[in-house]
Amino acid sequence: MKEIVFVLLDRFADWEAAFLAPALCGGVAPGRPGSYAVRYLTPDGAPVRSLGGLRVTPDYDASALPEACAALILVGGLGWQSPEAATVAPLVDEARRRGLPLGAICNACAFLAAHGHLNDVRHTGNTCAMLREWGGDRYTGEALFEERQAVSDGGIITANGSACLEFTRACLLALDADTPEAIEASYRFNKEGFYKV
Repeated sequence: MKEIVFVLLDRFADWEAAFLAPALCGGVAPGRPGSYAVRYLTPDGAPVRSLGGLRVTPDYDASALPEACAALILVGGLGWQSPEAATVAPLVDEARRRGLPLGAICNACAFLAAHGHLNDVRHTGNTCAMLREWGGDRYTGEALFEERQAVSDGGIITANGSACLEFTRACLLALDADTPEAIEASYRFNKEGFYKV
């Protein structure tokens, strides 16, 4: 089975993968069989803790991108400027060489900017100023920045830190995880709940 690999750093943002991972495991609609296996990767293969105290024991370390990997998802949080984060950069490069969908949310978008991956695709992030700050001379994609919750272009899906549902929808669409109608229905249900305000 194809694997979607989520990269987690210490102090990752729990909520930023909280809708996407279950949807991939069990399908968009409750009870629907999943199309992908979800796996987790940390830089050194050691457990990490989320901002909410969740402890995750990973399946992989950053020594190599698994052969079965069908997409790489960088989960945001407070660790994307750490030395450990730098060990993930070769995996991102490999994912792009292999033409795999690459998702990044929150501070992980700034990490992509700092490594030159947002210069030729439409994208978003927390703010354009943050991407410029983290990216320095390696970020030349300012004209392609969009003030939107999530943007998908050229196989790269980006989202700001308040957009976990929009990020989920964009990733599911990019992965053909279900029909567009089912993905949109799931998004609307999670966004609006049982009762619309």
